[in-house]
Amino acid sequence: MTIDTEKVANDCLKAINDKIRNLKNLNIIVAGKTGVGKSTLINSVFREKLAETGMGRPVTDHMRKLTKKDYPLSIYDTRGFELGKDAQKEVKQEVLNTIKEGLATKDVNKAIHCIWYCINTASNRIEQEEIDWLKDFSRENQVAQVPVIIILTQAFSKRNAMELRKYILEQNLDVVQVVPVLAEDYEIDEDYVAKAYGLDVLIRVMGEALPDELKDTLQNVQIASLEEKKRYAQAAVATATAAAIGECLAPIPLTDCAMLIPTQAAMIASITAIFGFDVSKSVLTGFISSTVGASGATVLGKTLVANLLKLIPGAGSAAGGAISSATAGVLTTALGETYILIMSAIFKGEMSTKDLETSEGKSRIKELFKKQLGLAGRGRSEEAQPQNNEPAQ
Repeated sequence: MTIDTEKVANDCLKAINDKIRNLKNLNIIVAGKTGVGKSTLINSVFREKLAETGMGRPVTDHMRKLTKKDYPLSIYDTRGFELGKDAQKEVKQEVLNTIKEGLATKDVNKAIHCIWYCINTASNRIEQEEIDWLKDFSRENQVAQVPVIIILTQAFSKRNAMELRKYILEQNLDVVQVVPVLAEDYEIDEDYVAKAYGLDVLIRVMGEALPDELKDTLQNVQIASLEEKKRYAQAAVATATAAAIGECLAPIPLTDCAMLIPTQAAMIASITAIFGFDVSKSVLTGFISSTVGASGATVLGKTLVANLLKLIPGAGSAAGGAISSATAGVLTTALGETYILIMSAIFKGEMSTKDLETSEGKSRIKELFKKQLGLAGRGRSEEAQPQNNEPAQ
């Protein structure tokens, strides 16, 4: 039996569209003095350049909302804090009112999920009025408990940034974390460039602070940390692998392997949503046909052949016409890890989605899949071995 790659590609594309359409909207308030580098920070963290879309839609007299169609992120940008105590009180009230209004809707898509308070590290200080503002805000934020992250922007000197961070932490402010960042590479002179850093830490802190239903959204919209994208993608692979094993606890005929398609299509959809790429049907068809061609079998459904089974320890029973839970797990893991490697290469600019449609791109997928299949098979085999030095009973 052969696989209908067009149908499987359609199944995957539908799962991807459903996954992305169901992502919750992430809402962040960004505050701080004028000139602290908020726009640079926003545009360096997220894949859509929201801070370059104009002035945004006014939310209050002094707050604007930055959004983009079909993009699950909203940034609420406040006015600067340097305009005096009256202005600072107005900003605090605007922030609190925005939080309150979001809560009143009882809609996670409209609630405020995080606050970034930005301080320019180059100034080497935080004003007492800012400390007082944060303390006052924290007292009035007790009901909503929206997490606050202090971001030390323009942190050209890591030493100065760490000294300022230490001082702020000593103030015992009610904040999640204080994170120094240099959002972009900065040329000090023709002989030295300060390299960007800290954005990956910010994403990790955000991931820990946000509710579970917003974690996939954060990974979808961020471009600051490949490692975090990979970590969440590998969790999706682990979930799909467990499901595939469960579906095949009793060996099933090869002709019934189509039951794995929804599980593995959902896995591909989750990984695609995490990386935030636009993936066409032709790209998915190229990926699927490449994994089929890697060993003469499909991991998304219907057929398994001896060449594939030789790579999987303990899969011999499938040669007789059935697939075991261990084999299903190995296949699913190998497929997922291969797809993560491809998405990672695209993220790093080493290839494009269009490359997946070329013969060279398909050849690369085949080799990656073979390698991952062997790695996953060895891992599954090792799991079955005794975990101590005593002989097996």
